[in-house]
Amino acid sequence: MSKESIRVDASSLTDFAARLLLAARVPERHARLVAESLVEADLRGVDSHGVQLLTFYLERLGRGEVDADAEGHVLSESGGCLLYDGENGLGQVVSEICCAHAVRLARDHGLALVVARDSNHFGAAAFWALRISAEGLIGVVLCNATGQVPPWQGREGRLGTNPICMSVPGEDGKPWLLDMATTAVAAGKIYKAFFAGDSKIPDGWALDAEGVPTTDTQAAYRGMLMPLGGYKGYGLAMMVEILCGVLGGGAMATEVGGVRTVGRPARNSQAFLAIDVGRFMPVERFQERMRWLVEEVRSARPAAGYQEVLVAGEPEWREEEQRRRDGIPVGAGVWEKLKALGEELGIDLPPRKNR
Repeated sequence: MSKESIRVDASSLTDFAARLLLAARVPERHARLVAESLVEADLRGVDSHGVQLLTFYLERLGRGEVDADAEGHVLSESGGCLLYDGENGLGQVVSEICCAHAVRLARDHGLALVVARDSNHFGAAAFWALRISAEGLIGVVLCNATGQVPPWQGREGRLGTNPICMSVPGEDGKPWLLDMATTAVAAGKIYKAFFAGDSKIPDGWALDAEGVPTTDTQAAYRGMLMPLGGYKGYGLAMMVEILCGVLGGGAMATEVGGVRTVGRPARNSQAFLAIDVGRFMPVERFQERMRWLVEEVRSARPAAGYQEVLVAGEPEWREEEQRRRDGIPVGAGVWEKLKALGEELGIDLPPRKNR
């Protein structure tokens, strides 16, 4: 049974996360970037990619499976295409550099595709797509992940959650933003339920180790994730694998590790696509057309049981407004893990926010 959450101000939680990483000998700039990426996910209500990941990050850093100092290097650049070697650096550090390259090349060529290999978990893909769209470009971000998803009609893990994300230039800093795993849910939702001590998860989320659908949290944590929409999610996961692992010359399928991998690098590959809207029309005109499209879609009468029609990104922007005002709710199970990390590394917990 989940206990009541503890609410923490976003800036205090970011500082705490950064100090934990600094204590683990992560360079200050790298630590701050990682902390910001995780807390931004928590702010938007995407707790699966928030500070609960610190436990896994710090464990892998402590075992020497991630190079906290590495920044990687360019392997090749040709026109709007760039291949990057992450050198087993922190995924956020590699991604920040790759996003900058994608923006630069898109400005020069209209389109840019940057693929990184030998990277690590980069947090929520939305954090990076938003970086690109903030520059007036359409940003598409993909990533391969550890093989904990069986192929359609299979019973053994072969592919990852392999997320797909797209963000467009927005008029008010809150653009249309799609960030989805190619599984029914992100792996982090299983971790969240596990940390919270929840005995059950919703039907359709996961499979046990034998490939049988399960609602048991413990079995799901040790098992596999359900592909999104059956064979369709399986096909999308393969598409992401091709554009990241295959095209980038990096690890693929079961060669890819993850935040729970022990004894070897994760070797994630990530792809960053930037499209210069200005090559097609003025950005302002694009935004007008997006506004019309969103309003047209939202004008549909709500189905029974719903109050309104939403588009991608709206629930998260609303959640962010509330959490900036009221604080980020940190589950009791995650709070205890953060407390243990703080005690181990000599870092005080952030103050609780009074509502």
